[in-house]
Amino acid sequence: MRKDTPTVRRTRVLTAVLALAAGLLAGGPPALAADAPAPAAVSKAADTYTWRNARIDGGGFVPGIVFNRSEPDLAYARTDIGGAYRWQESTRSWIPLLDSVGWDDWGHTGVVSIASDSADPDRVYAAVGTYTNDWDPGNGAVMRSADRGASWQKTPLPFKLGGNMPGRGMGERLAVDPHDNDVLYLGAPSGHGLWRSTDAGVTWSQVTSFPNPGNYAEDPDDESGYASDNQGVVWVTFDESTGTAGSPTRTVYVGVADKENAVYRSTDAGATWERLAGQPTGYLAHKGVLDAENGHLYLAYSDTGGPYDGGKGRLYRYATATGTWTDISPVAEADTYFGFSGLTVDRQNPGTVMATAYSSWWPDTQIFRSTDSGATWTQAWRYTSYPERENRYVMDVSSSPWLTWGANPSPPEQTPKLGWMTEALEIDPFDPDRMMYGTGATVYGTEELTNWDDDTPFTIRPMVRGLEETAVLDLASPPSGAPLLSALGDIGGFRHTDLTKVPSMMFTRPNFTSTTSLDFAESDPDTVVRVGHVDSGPHVAFSTDNGANWTAGTDLSGVSGGGTVAASADGGRFVWSPEGAGVHHTTGFGTSWSASQGIPAGAVVESDREDPETFYGFKSGRFYVSRDGGATFEASQATGLPAGDSVRFKALPGTAGEIWLAGGASDGPYGLWHSTNFGETFTKLPGVEEADTVGFGKAAPGSSYQTLFTSARIDGVRGIYRSTDAGASWVRINDDAHQWGWTGAAITGDPRVFGRVYVATNGRGVVYGDPTDTGGGPGPDPSGMCEVTYRVTNAWGDGFQADVRLTNTGPTPWDGWSLTWSFTDGERITQLWNGAHTQAGPTVTVRNADWNRAVAPGATVAFGFTASGPPADTRPTAFTLGGQACAAR
Repeated sequence: MRKDTPTVRRTRVLTAVLALAAGLLAGGPPALAADAPAPAAVSKAADTYTWRNARIDGGGFVPGIVFNRSEPDLAYARTDIGGAYRWQESTRSWIPLLDSVGWDDWGHTGVVSIASDSADPDRVYAAVGTYTNDWDPGNGAVMRSADRGASWQKTPLPFKLGGNMPGRGMGERLAVDPHDNDVLYLGAPSGHGLWRSTDAGVTWSQVTSFPNPGNYAEDPDDESGYASDNQGVVWVTFDESTGTAGSPTRTVYVGVADKENAVYRSTDAGATWERLAGQPTGYLAHKGVLDAENGHLYLAYSDTGGPYDGGKGRLYRYATATGTWTDISPVAEADTYFGFSGLTVDRQNPGTVMATAYSSWWPDTQIFRSTDSGATWTQAWRYTSYPERENRYVMDVSSSPWLTWGANPSPPEQTPKLGWMTEALEIDPFDPDRMMYGTGATVYGTEELTNWDDDTPFTIRPMVRGLEETAVLDLASPPSGAPLLSALGDIGGFRHTDLTKVPSMMFTRPNFTSTTSLDFAESDPDTVVRVGHVDSGPHVAFSTDNGANWTAGTDLSGVSGGGTVAASADGGRFVWSPEGAGVHHTTGFGTSWSASQGIPAGAVVESDREDPETFYGFKSGRFYVSRDGGATFEASQATGLPAGDSVRFKALPGTAGEIWLAGGASDGPYGLWHSTNFGETFTKLPGVEEADTVGFGKAAPGSSYQTLFTSARIDGVRGIYRSTDAGASWVRINDDAHQWGWTGAAITGDPRVFGRVYVATNGRGVVYGDPTDTGGGPGPDPSGMCEVTYRVTNAWGDGFQADVRLTNTGPTPWDGWSLTWSFTDGERITQLWNGAHTQAGPTVTVRNADWNRAVAPGATVAFGFTASGPPADTRPTAFTLGGQACAAR
């Protein structure tokens, strides 16, 4: 993968998406230090919905992984746009923690830092905010949780944070004092300096004695404010050997984005600060990791802030007792073409340290390991006789096969790659054999790490299940073939034949770095077209087998990006509105294109789903109609439509000329419109205050009109809504725990499954929902038997965590299961993983997830939850499975 391929596009894609969204978001940040919990839930749902991801596993940059230092198996990951996650050891998967972030606070899905409290492992903190320029209209915040991220409280900050800004792989910027866990520090960007809390993150104030807010910007001349922002204070590290329990740690080290003054120290618990004498200059310190046992502060340096760039780097060791600096770089400076960033110490064997060459894009990233405090090093791979190389490791991506990118590179490049943008690297503090590291596309790891030291191969695998981090730009659910086709930023898109399984490969031949639009022929769903961004080659591709295989089309002159595309109802014609060129049309599969007349460049285009000669367009408040296959368009007489271009519209399948249009902005028309006369006139739906997407699904039982879905604000409440009566009434089908930030790119129902809806998120992948009362499968075999083990694993003042294990003790397999019990002391489940739950009063019912519905005889399935209220003195002892009693242990 070349340097500018996988995640550089994330910036460009999200710039467009979020610039669009920014115009739709209103409201200023609340006052500093005031708690800002989510607004009260507004229950409008006729059905309870179960929400899952269409599995891709990964798909974006993971810049930070943090292990708790006092509790085994407790780890967190942060993403640049897709929220934060907690590792669940029992399922070897990640649990999303910030799905409750709502539309108005969409920027809080970008996580610039995360900190786990080792003195109280139930506490975790996240510093959130996506951009420091005006792409994100809101300020950043520090979120705090006393139940491992199951629920949060929020303190707004008086400045922005940049989870998707340059330098986001440095850190961690947020740190908890190991001796006084009410004390936290936060390094701020944009010249805002160092901040501190002394009340466990409730209030924050600037450390005015800290002398240097940083001065490094990737590109000071960038007028957008993206690359020109001062990257600021970038990490905080405590020396735990200098304090006692209950008193703030005396010695604190802080990294600053300043090539001449990168590291500072306080020896009086942050009262005064000094620049470390003798430190190297000309570099930025991406990480500072302290081995207190040996008195070594390790520092990873690069000449730029990353995560994409970096041409030179060094590793240094600072002796905290003597002030001696030692260059411990594994290669000479002249031989580096990369910077160092990923940095970790083996806490069981503190002389063992590892680092990554994060910006070595070609032929691969590099990982270095030393077992003698940096005196000597070995590396993950080396050249034997160029271009041949020898690897210490074996890559096994069978769980995420698309990580090969369908590539067939020439040596020394290999596929799958060891990684790129490898700024997160951590050895499990309780298990020297387990290491995890983040890349621009996944989390990799091994549980055989010490094989490295014996020259024995060790296996690296994706450790990313449950972590979904794609930006979704378009969705389609054909009436036959695969249930879901997706257009994604950075990794192109996928054809899902099974939503519960990772597809074997993204769309290839050609590979688009980002697919911006796709469509299928309504009466011939095997015919599919997609358009997108690509470095070289055609920006359009066609499939005749429902997206399984693709053939590149022919580009138009001047095309610079994908734009939007539409297929006629019968698949014989296509209309394309690319970036850099005007709207064009073709017959066949795009071997030649002709300019469309009467429609402006940049218009959004769609097709009528019944009449193959009819296409539609929208641009700057005007609606356009073509009745001759896209050759000529005429502006309709419709008025009162949104004046800007924040609009998405769809034609209703099965009825010619019926159109639903969503969009607008807070300073003009905004909502949902309906036309039944080919767009000549539109009627605005009353009661829909804002709407940004619209899609169709299977009609409800007894109804002849397709189900409508939208991401909208209705009766003052933002949510995902469903209508089964052509928009006359709406129910909200998500809840405040399932909001996923910005959901304005695309939505579609499933034409084959009533109630199923696919929602595009900006960093949490494709989320799909099913009405709970129609799911769960047939339940266990009536003759089967079952056993339940219920165990409280953690408890705190107003809540607890429990694990439940359900065993099939009967002779026949289960195809779906549903376990019910009753609490006795007012407990309420706040979050549940590895299943879906409903609770009515004290009665809880947990149903299977898609992937654990089948339970063989003798097999066990596990799920866990957090709940409010103290655990009852008497745990639940009566469990029923599909109405039958289970044995309880």
